Amino acid sequence: MKFVRFSIEGNAQVYNGVMDGTCIRTYNGNPFESIELTQEQYPLDAVSLHSPVLPRTIIGIGKNFIAEGTPKPPIPELPIFFFKPLTTVIGPNDPILFPAHVTEAKFEAEVAVIIGKTAKNITPDQVSQYIFGCTIANDLAATQYFHHEGHWTVGKAFDTFCPLGPYIDTEFDYLNARISARLNGQQLQNDTMEHIITPIPEMISYISSFMTLMPGDVILTGTPAGSDFIRVGDVIECIVDGLGVLRNPVNKSEATT
Repeated sequence: MKFVRFSIEGNAQVYNGVMDGTCIRTYNGNPFESIELTQEQYPLDAVSLHSPVLPRTIIGIGKNFIAEGTPKPPIPELPIFFFKPLTTVIGPNDPILFPAHVTEAKFEAEVAVIIGKTAKNITPDQVSQYIFGCTIANDLAATQYFHHEGHWTVGKAFDTFCPLGPYIDTEFDYLNARISARLNGQQLQNDTMEHIITPIPEMISYISSFMTLMPGDVILTGTPAGSDFIRVGDVIECIVDGLGVLRNPVNKSEATT
């Protein structure tokens, strides 16, 4: 199934739905437990899609892909993990907003995995049982705010710096995903999971060894080579074959800070 969150023009309410061809059907219930589809339908081209999930926690992994032709290193004993705050989350077509002191940020097209049930100390072989589905993420970073000792939190944490969408696909084959990105129409990323260093099952298993994962948690699984910098006026499109296109323009924030 393909789960979405959406709104209708002139109505501030955000609805939960399931994509059914060119329509969206609303549902009652909790997608992580059980849902009941209603008879209420909306044409897909008549709604605005939001981030398909409002996560409890966002966890990313850094430096997790090699460039084509580069020997693959062993899985690290301690992968590079980081958190992003919930205020980074926006949806499809929402503007990425740069505050006055940010002139550029690095985009990273990624597969985002959504956890479906409580997971603690699970093995890689068990991980698939705990995944609800996948969507596309753009893990943005203002690298000028990376600390010289390696701390990434500030650069990763600006509001709007984690677009998610357009939908969550519960049947997506994340082990064989192809990830690409277009900046102002020019392709800059295009690769597959063949070049991932810490595979998704091992990654999620490791995370579950030091924290309890909960339904709705989002895992950002890394980005292929080719990511670059975006600036005000740009349009960035992150694509994962089978998951659609996550498009966002880059604007200047009206805030003074």
